Amino acid sequence: MITLAEESTNQERMITVILFAVLIAITLGVTIWASRQTKSATDFHSGGRGFTGIQNGFAIGGDYMSAASFLGIAGTIALFGYDGFLYSIGFLVAWLVALLLVAELLRNSGRFTMADVVSYRMRQRPVRTAASVSTLTVSIFYLLAQMVGAGALVALLLGIEEGQTYLGMSADVAKIVGIVVVGILMVTYVSFGGMTGTTWVQIIKAVMLMGGALLVSLLVLSMYDFNFGSLMNDAAASSAAGDAFLEPGQRYGVEVAGDAWQTMVNKLDLISLGLALVLGTAGLPHILIRFYTVPDSKTARKSVNWAIGIIGTFYLLTLILGFGAAALVGHEAITAQNPAGNTAAPQLAEAVGDHFGGDFWGAVMLAFIAAVAFATILSTVAGLTIASSSSLAHDFYNSVLRKGQATEQEEVRVARFAAIGVGVISIVLAVFAQNLNVAFLVALAFAIAASANLPTILLSLFWRRFNTRGAVAGIYGGLISSVGLVFFSPVVSGKVDAAGKNLALFPKDVDFSWFPLENPGLVSIPFGLLCAIVGTLTSKESDPRRYATLQVRALTGAGAERATTH
Repeated sequence: MITLAEESTNQERMITVILFAVLIAITLGVTIWASRQTKSATDFHSGGRGFTGIQNGFAIGGDYMSAASFLGIAGTIALFGYDGFLYSIGFLVAWLVALLLVAELLRNSGRFTMADVVSYRMRQRPVRTAASVSTLTVSIFYLLAQMVGAGALVALLLGIEEGQTYLGMSADVAKIVGIVVVGILMVTYVSFGGMTGTTWVQIIKAVMLMGGALLVSLLVLSMYDFNFGSLMNDAAASSAAGDAFLEPGQRYGVEVAGDAWQTMVNKLDLISLGLALVLGTAGLPHILIRFYTVPDSKTARKSVNWAIGIIGTFYLLTLILGFGAAALVGHEAITAQNPAGNTAAPQLAEAVGDHFGGDFWGAVMLAFIAAVAFATILSTVAGLTIASSSSLAHDFYNSVLRKGQATEQEEVRVARFAAIGVGVISIVLAVFAQNLNVAFLVALAFAIAASANLPTILLSLFWRRFNTRGAVAGIYGGLISSVGLVFFSPVVSGKVDAAGKNLALFPKDVDFSWFPLENPGLVSIPFGLLCAIVGTLTSKESDPRRYATLQVRALTGAGAERATTH
C-alpha cells in the first residue's frame, strides 16, 4: 500500500523528470539546428564570429556562472554568512581584469584559441603544445567538478538515499548515470553544434538561471516585506554562529586563539584564494574563446559589459538566496542534506514553494531550480569541452602535427573526435572521483589559469623582449607549481576538523602535506611569472618586427581573420 508520503515523493520525481526531459529536448533541438549552420572551421570554433554583444554577453554569463557559482556560493553564504559573499565579489571583480587587460586585445590578436596570441611571434610548435597541455589540464579539472556535481544532483533530485532504489537504481548507480548522461549530452552539443550550438545552449541557460534566481529571491524578500535587514537577522538567528554570522572570519582568515602560525596561514590562504579568483578568470580557456565569437573589438567590449551586468546581478541575488536558505531552511537541515551546503538553493526553492502554495508548488519549485542547476552544468561542460577540442584540433593537430597544412574539414573532424575523447576521459575520471570533495578542483582550475595562462598572455601582448623559451617556461612553470603545491597541501592529505573528521582526499592516517596553503595562487602565480621572465632573459631569441605587427593587430584587429601560423 502506497502512503501519502510515498505518493508525494513520486509526484515530485515525476515533475523533475518531465522538466529535465523538456530541457534536454529544447537544447538538443537547438544543437540539431546549429549543426546545419556549421560548415567551416570558423563556424565550428567561433560560431562564424556572428554573435552580437548582447548574445555573447548572455553566453559568457551562461559559461561563467557554473554549478559551483549557483549551488556552491549560495551554500557557502547559507553556512558561513558574510564570508561566503567573498566568492561573489571575487568572481565579479575578476571581470574587470578581463575587460581592461584581455577582452579587446585578445579578440583582435587571435583567431580561435589563446595560443594564437601567445605563439604569434614565437616558434609555433613548442608554444602551441604547451598551451594545449595547459588548456586541457584546466578544462579537465573544471569538468570533473561539474560532472561529479551532476551525479550528486541527479541522485538528490530523484530522492535516492543510501539503501534506497528508484527505477532499479541505487544512489551510487544514479550518480554514475547522471555523470554518463551529462557526458553524452556535452559531446553531442559540441560534436554536432560546435560553437554555435554551445553558445545558444549557454544563452538559454543564462536566461533560465537569472529567471529562477530572481523569482526565488523576490519570493523570499516578499516574505519579509522586502526588508533585507529582517532577513539577515533571521538568518543569523537560525545559524550556528549567531551575530558572528554577519561578520567576517567564519570560513576564511579565521583567527585561531593561541596559534599565531595557523592564524597567519589562514589569512595568507584568503589572499591566495582571492588572487586565484580575480586573476584566474582572464586566463580560463573556455572564457577566452568567447571573445572570438563576435565580429569586432567593439562588440567584444560590449559583450563583456553585458556579462558584467548579468553576472553582477546574479551574484547579488546569491546573497539573498544564501541568507534566505539560512533563515528559512536552517543550518541543520542544509548540512543534513549536504554537509558542504551545495543543496541550499534547491532546498530554499522548495521551502518558498511550500510557503506560498503547499507541497505541490514546493515540488514544482524544487524541480524547476534543479532543472536550472542541471542546465547550468550542461552549458559549462559544453563550453569547457569545445575549448579543449578546439585547442587540440587547431593548436596541436593542425599547427604541431600537420605544421599548419591541415584543411578546415580535417580540423573540424579532429575537433569532433577530440570532443568525444575529452568526454570519455571526463566520464571515466568523474565516475572514480564521484565520492571526493571536488571544491578544490574549481579553485585549482582558477589557480592554474592564473599561474600558467595569464602571465604568458599579458607578456605576449605587452613585452617586446618576450620569446619562445619564456612562454614555454611560464606555462609549464605555472602549471607544474600550481598542481604540485595542491598535491602537497592539506586539501589532499592531513586535514581534519575539530571533531576529527577527515576533510582531505586521502584517508586521515595518510599525511604527506608540507605546503600549508589550500590554494597555491599566492606562490604559483608569481612563480609562473618569474619562470616566464627568467626563460625569456636566458634566450637571445627576439623578433621586434613581429611584436610591432602584433601591436597593430591588438589595437586594430587587422589580420585577425587570417591564420596565425608563420
